[in-house]
Amino acid sequence: MHRYGRRGFAVEIVTILIAMVLMIPFYFLVNVAFKGNSDAFLSSAIALPQPPTVSAFADAWMGSATGSIPQGLLSSAIVTAGSLIVLIGLGSIAAYTMARLPGRLSNALYVLFLIGIILPFQLGMVPVYVVLRSVGLVGSQLGLIVLYSGLLMPLVVFLYTGFARSLPREYEEAAQMDGSSRFQTFRRIIFPLLAPATGTVAILAGLIIWNDFFTQLIFLSGSANATLPVVIYGFVGANVSAWNIVFAGIIVSMIPVLLFYIFAQRKFIQGFAGGIKS
Repeated sequence: MHRYGRRGFAVEIVTILIAMVLMIPFYFLVNVAFKGNSDAFLSSAIALPQPPTVSAFADAWMGSATGSIPQGLLSSAIVTAGSLIVLIGLGSIAAYTMARLPGRLSNALYVLFLIGIILPFQLGMVPVYVVLRSVGLVGSQLGLIVLYSGLLMPLVVFLYTGFARSLPREYEEAAQMDGSSRFQTFRRIIFPLLAPATGTVAILAGLIIWNDFFTQLIFLSGSANATLPVVIYGFVGANVSAWNIVFAGIIVSMIPVLLFYIFAQRKFIQGFAGGIKS
């Protein structure tokens, strides 16, 4: 049995101190968000609100000229959910197929997807923008779904492949002996077994899409489908000195992803550990 000694106590103290340092920016964010307009302007970010108020959240909820927070939340949710459906559906099938291919072909495709992860998207942004504009997808949520599905597919296939290779073939062989087709075998047996990897993909890809600002600014700026990062960007410009309202809007944008991570963190850890181990 592992004994709790001085070394364990020292590790806990250091961990707590590091966590406290990392929480300092979050303290500033929450502290300023609960201040009134005059209090946020006259007092420092360290000073506590006098008195605490939620008026900044009400002002932030109303939004600015670029759009409201409810509108941005809805648009971000549509883009994130639509992209995840495509990524999980196609990425899991591609990874399972690649994991069951002969060795050299599987390794070659695996390296190809790794190259897709390494290459920066910014190198091809202008051609992609021209293509999407030519088909009328610039400024639309569908255009962003198509874009993110292509950008993140190498990462998704990489995460799924590591987990799919660790699955035993006996399940598939038993299902095929019972007359199940390959797609039925995947849908009924393999995909449920990939649930930990699916949780990892949903959290990683979902966070990337939800928090991405630059791509959404380029492809949605000036449209009625502005996502939450674009709305908050315009919100900062409209309330450049009202930092309590700006910080309140940022906190509102954090709540959905925090709740999602809390409920899916177990799947995230299982899938990421399984992918590395394989």
